[in-house]
Amino acid sequence: MTVHYPETDHMGEDALQRFIAELLRPMIARWYEERGRRLFVGADQFIYLVEGDPTQRIAPDVYVLPGVDPDAAPPCWKRWELPNGPSLAIEIVSRDFHKDYEDAPVDYARLDTRELVIFDPKVTPRSRARVRWQVYRRVGARGFRLVEKSNEDRVFSKELGCFLRVVGDGPAARLRLATGERGDALVPTAVEREEAAVKLSREAAQREAEARSELATSRSEVARLQAQLRALREGR
Repeated sequence: MTVHYPETDHMGEDALQRFIAELLRPMIARWYEERGRRLFVGADQFIYLVEGDPTQRIAPDVYVLPGVDPDAAPPCWKRWELPNGPSLAIEIVSRDFHKDYEDAPVDYARLDTRELVIFDPKVTPRSRARVRWQVYRRVGARGFRLVEKSNEDRVFSKELGCFLRVVGDGPAARLRLATGERGDALVPTAVEREEAAVKLSREAAQREAEARSELATSRSEVARLQAQLRALREGR
C-alpha cells in the first residue's frame, strides 16, 4: 500500500509569521553562502518524522538542513531520507502559543534538531505566561535541553554564529541577523544592500563629475595663464 505524504494541510498561516519568515529565510541562506557553507535553508515545509505515518510531521517556520543541496526543491521532506536532522529551526509563535511552547520542543527533539529558537512576537511587558525567546540545544549526554529564556530584544544562535534580533513592535516586528560582541550591528537585508549599492554608485558618479569639472576648470586656468605668458613674451 502506497502511503501519501501531503505537501500542505491547506490551513491558513498567521500573516505575521509569514512576514517574519519571508525576510529571515533569505538572510540566513545568504549568511551561510557568504561563509562557504552549502546547505539548504527552507521555510514552512512539512518534514515527516516516521516512515509510513503521515500524521507525524512538523512544518518549521524557518529551518536549516546540513548536507542538503541549497538548490533542492522537494515538495516535502522525510526524515528517514535525510542525512541529518535540522541544524537549526526557528519557530515563530502563532495564535495557539501553547502548541509552540509545549509540543515544538518535543517534536524537534524527535527530529534530531541541534538548535531550536522559539520566538514569540506577541510578548508584551505585561505578559506572564509568555516569553520572547526560548533556545533549545543538544547538550552532550543531557540531550535536547532548554538553555535560555529571555525577554531581551536579541538572543545568540550557536548554529548561526551570530545573534537573532527583533526589530520593530507589534505587526511591524521582524527578525534580523546581527553581529558584534553584543549583536549591535544588523546584517543588511537584500533591499538594504541594493539601496546601499545604488547610493555608493550615485556618490561615485557625483565625485567623478566633480573631478571632471575641476579638471576642466584647471585646464581652462592653465590655458589662460599660458596665453598671458605668451603675451608677455611677445611684449604685448
